[in-house]
Amino acid sequence: MTQNRTLSLILPAFGSAIIAALAQIIIPIGAVPITLQTFAVGLVAAVFKPREATLSAILYLILGAIGLPVFAGGSGGLQSFFGPSAGYLLAYPFFALVTSALTHAKTPIWKSFLALVLGDALVFVGGILSLHFLGKMGWSAAVAVGLTPFIIPDLIKGMIVTLVTKPVLKALKNHSYFN
Repeated sequence: MTQNRTLSLILPAFGSAIIAALAQIIIPIGAVPITLQTFAVGLVAAVFKPREATLSAILYLILGAIGLPVFAGGSGGLQSFFGPSAGYLLAYPFFALVTSALTHAKTPIWKSFLALVLGDALVFVGGILSLHFLGKMGWSAAVAVGLTPFIIPDLIKGMIVTLVTKPVLKALKNHSYFN
């Protein structure tokens, strides 16, 4: 029991570190770059329990808010929450919570993939909202800039996360936390 409690304290820090590290891998394509942040949030959500997955995303946002360069391209600071990509960032805890709540070690692969797509869809909703309100774009422009270029890359990231998750959970199956 003590070991699980220790893990529940350590895992959010580990999860936020994974998100921060993968956020540095970016492909600039316009106002909002393709990053591996959503890949990382999805992976953390698929492996961790809902509490730890959500706390990982929240801790990641806190680290960025206090100015650590954890966001895409090494950015950080409160200004990140007032730019065109703020909605994407703020949706990460919801992505983590929903995806993690819908997945576990025995979830069929297709359900895990759908859980990742649903969580990622929440990120797109947040992103489109921030592009519209903070980026002052019309709805169609916000969708064209904030969703359309990311559909295929995010489906691919979701498939990879789904395929990677099963072996990771299998390797961790002997630990009671991951069952």
